[in-house]
Amino acid sequence: MIVIESKRKSLESLKAKYPDAMIIDVTSKATDEFVKFSPFYPNGGIPVPFTDDIAVSVEGIWQGLKVFEDADVDTSFFSKRDMKNLKRTTRKYGPCLGHRKGVNGEELLGYIEARKLIYLPCYKWVLENKL
Repeated sequence: MIVIESKRKSLESLKAKYPDAMIIDVTSKATDEFVKFSPFYPNGGIPVPFTDDIAVSVEGIWQGLKVFEDADVDTSFFSKRDMKNLKRTTRKYGPCLGHRKGVNGEELLGYIEARKLIYLPCYKWVLENKL
């Protein structure tokens, strides 16, 4: 059985709640090999949906294809390897208008549709090809 819990819970409380469980951190803050499961991890070679580009991380694709009121796609996020400064925020760029369907695409996808057509296929590709 797999149980997903909040990273905000202490390790002690998780051990008490699940005494026989193997507790694995798959966030970008993990300190063991399971960090590779983080969407921020630079697994590399990830195809960017609806374009011929490749990227190093799932989060890099997600952030790079975001379109804001004051900023369009930023392909530089496709090559960021340090797992830091990977967020493009509304504070800096204005309201998020959606995710571009491909680097040169004209269609903007809403959040749920973008998760289904961009984020999930990229993460699935990493699971099947890198992990």
